Amino acid sequence: MKRVLVIVPFPMGEEDLVRRQAQMKAVDLGPGIEFHYKAVRVGPKNYSSQHDMVLADISIVDAGLDAEKNGFDAVCIDTMSDSGMAMLRSILTIPVIAPGRHAMLVAQMLGDKFSILMMWDRWKMLYTKTLGELGMEHKCASMRSIGVTPDNKSLLSGKEDEVFPLLLDAARKCVEQDGAQVLILGSTTMHEAHGWLSKQIGVPVINPGPLTYKLASIALDLKLTHSKETWPTPLAPKHEMIRAIGAAGASYLEGHS
Repeated sequence: MKRVLVIVPFPMGEEDLVRRQAQMKAVDLGPGIEFHYKAVRVGPKNYSSQHDMVLADISIVDAGLDAEKNGFDAVCIDTMSDSGMAMLRSILTIPVIAPGRHAMLVAQMLGDKFSILMMWDRWKMLYTKTLGELGMEHKCASMRSIGVTPDNKSLLSGKEDEVFPLLLDAARKCVEQDGAQVLILGSTTMHEAHGWLSKQIGVPVINPGPLTYKLASIALDLKLTHSKETWPTPLAPKHEMIRAIGAAGASYLEGHS
């Protein structure tokens, strides 16, 4: 049995974690593979500034640092920011899959230009960074926000009547005005809208979280992982320091909750 660790990028309890696990319903992975969800123990309230992104990287590396040692065969990172991916690839030899870059690359398999649907404008920096790293700025037709502050725990639950029509309106503008042939949901927190939106719009809609699960499964089936020429192993690993930062952060959050 292959085991995949899914790192959820915010501290949360079991009830909130279940909403993240619901992404599994959107993809058929077959037998022989199981996914285990783990929330980080420390992190920013939201991914809305460069300050937050530093904390995000640290929190996800802390959560995934021992994945290989603990018997996991792959890691999926549950955020379109791809936080911690490069660092974990440097530390681990097992596949580490993050949704931002992979959603964009798969969009290129399905069409020429793609648009990204996002909850609020503050997320734009996440996609701009990844587009620049991939050299794919010219392939992004647009990024459209619906102007709704995201909730990382309850996700879209209870807000469907408000959010779904806004997403559909933005999606139509992406296709009809911006020329997008493929749409990407801008966050794994938006996964609850995927099935409904896909039926309403005439182009493919990429659901980034389940995409990472499938890609992890494919990588394991084909015995592929990232290149250490690109993500070299650190010469002087500071694993204990990373664990200590995580523990100190968790202690701080506990005292200030």
